[in-house]
Amino acid sequence: MANQFAKFQHIGIVGGGAWGTALAAAAASAGREVSLWAREEEVAASIAADRENKRFLPGVPLDPAISASTDKAALAAADLVLLAAPAQHLRATARDFAEHLSPVAPVVVCAKGIELESGALMSEAVRGALGADRPLAILSGPTFAAEVARGQPSAIALAAEAPALGEAIASALGSATFRPYLSNDVAGAQIGGAAKNVMAIAAGIAIGRGLGENARAAIMTRGFAEMVRLARAKGAKLETLAGLSGLGDLVLTCTSLQSRNFSLGQALGEGQPLCDILAVRDSIAEGVASAPALVALGEKLDVDLPIAGAVTDVLHHGADIGDTITALMARPFRSEF
Repeated sequence: MANQFAKFQHIGIVGGGAWGTALAAAAASAGREVSLWAREEEVAASIAADRENKRFLPGVPLDPAISASTDKAALAAADLVLLAAPAQHLRATARDFAEHLSPVAPVVVCAKGIELESGALMSEAVRGALGADRPLAILSGPTFAAEVARGQPSAIALAAEAPALGEAIASALGSATFRPYLSNDVAGAQIGGAAKNVMAIAAGIAIGRGLGENARAAIMTRGFAEMVRLARAKGAKLETLAGLSGLGDLVLTCTSLQSRNFSLGQALGEGQPLCDILAVRDSIAEGVASAPALVALGEKLDVDLPIAGAVTDVLHHGADIGDTITALMARPFRSEF
């Protein structure tokens, strides 16, 4: 039987930030026609005139196959749509595009987070905006936007409930430098992507406080245990968390200042107030909003998430970092598994 999704040629990208631009570059490198929608006039103009997203991805030349616009109708002809808007705005953005997209075009969720207001995974938020019948996939893994856009080797998880859809998207986006690995575990791919941002903030705080590499390793390992517990409660496959969208993304995000979340945590650990850190940034550290959403979801599912809770207390409840670390280390001794 022929794959009904076999010939994606025109890729629509919703979101002109660093990640949306990088995905546009990857799709163009794979030989696809690409239409990118940006909210900011300056971004669309910069890509059109200079072949560069000077605001969010400066210094990276972009393929002429990428067209950019602030007109939502520019994506009407796309046969595959990648949603790369910020996580907390994804539902509203998808709703805004509902009347402009082809009714049969599958969507790929490329945002990482948990909706703060509802506790929904990104797939649940998008289905709420676009309808339950829209074919949907998740793209998540250890990928810094600038490296993807420059064509440096990257591997990423692509989760779709329908195997034929996953295969078709992989064929459309995959190239010699951008390698999707297929899965049908939509929930697992999203839990890893959301939780690792919170753990990266915790790891950054530890490094900023000068607590050393042992502390970073402990946070990453115990943070991974929290990811696994939450994923299990959401019905995900445990092997998914050991793959690119879980452990892979956790390792990358907790070990590099290229990570918005790790660098934010490090600045916090060095004593900078959160409001000052955010005031000078033009990009979003998704872990700031995902931390309380993660904790709320854990409470709903009766899952213990002490590191996520500690990060939430520091970010949103004014908790002292030193006292919070002391409280974490004073928890009762228990079995590791």
